[in-house]
Amino acid sequence: MIRINMFSQADSVKGQGVGSAYNELITLLRTHLVNEFYVTNNKYGASDLTHYHTINPTYFVNSFSPARGRKIGYVHFLPETLEGSVKLPNYAKKVFYKYVIDFYQRMDQIVVVNPIFIDKLVNYGIKREKVKYIPNFVAKDEFYPERQEKKNAFRHQLGIPLDKFVVFGDGQVQARKGVDDFAKLAQANPEMQFIWAGGFSFGKITDGYDHFKELVANPPKNLKFTGIIDRQQLVDYLNIADLFVLPSFDELFPMSVLEAFSCGTPVLLRDLALYDAIIKGYYLKGKNFDELNAQLRKVANDQALLHKYSNLSNMASEKYSEDNLAKIWCDFYHEQYELGRELGQIR
Repeated sequence: MIRINMFSQADSVKGQGVGSAYNELITLLRTHLVNEFYVTNNKYGASDLTHYHTINPTYFVNSFSPARGRKIGYVHFLPETLEGSVKLPNYAKKVFYKYVIDFYQRMDQIVVVNPIFIDKLVNYGIKREKVKYIPNFVAKDEFYPERQEKKNAFRHQLGIPLDKFVVFGDGQVQARKGVDDFAKLAQANPEMQFIWAGGFSFGKITDGYDHFKELVANPPKNLKFTGIIDRQQLVDYLNIADLFVLPSFDELFPMSVLEAFSCGTPVLLRDLALYDAIIKGYYLKGKNFDELNAQLRKVANDQALLHKYSNLSNMASEKYSEDNLAKIWCDFYHEQYELGRELGQIR
């Protein structure tokens, strides 16, 4: 049996998509592929494959040990994708960004969650053949359409009338996520209920921290910020939402969108080129606030269109399901194991 050790602190900070993606993969390996791989977490003994999910300095140091076997790095972000998420002094940013690339270059194999990042990694000096695209996925037993009675009960619990149009978004409260545009949408549509789930996972170094703290404390009357919530609550919110809206300016492969798809919730996103490679055709889109607002108003007044995009969400969720991704990960790890043996990396 192939031994895989996962190094990760992805779930040490709540409210990050990286943590959700990590937990989904661990669950998949320990359910669908339990007879193929022996999986450990943050162990320093010998392993055949070591999969690094986060770039902690201690992991960088231990990557030099021959006991790590073949080293796989999971790229959830690039230096430029951190813009709008964290605010660092220029000298600290320069050092940190260099470290990020140094870490990726230490790996024997890289996995990206969006194919458009392959060329960007090549531009950073990483060989193209070392980079593999494997998409994120969501387990259907964790994110799923709920019964209408449960949806109605949750609306009643929140004090939201059954006939009120609900717009839901989630993610860290930061500039990159487009939270300002989400708030503007709420102001422009006072007859709708807007809800944003998420908080300040990066604390005071969050880009625009003071501004967003003020917004969370004093939102428009029809906008509620829930703070960071657990996954079961997230399912409930996604199920009462008539529309999921994520106006991010930059993403990799947002878990929140996959979670919305898995619940059958129609999705409206900012029109970004990176989405074309992974989910084109499954969602409504707008290039800027005015287009996002126009799409929102259009779908809110067209039940047939809303139903169409609910069906498209269900179709997208099948494409990025556990069953499909289990085979992809199984083949990938076996391939890496054989490569490691050929190159003498596995003892």
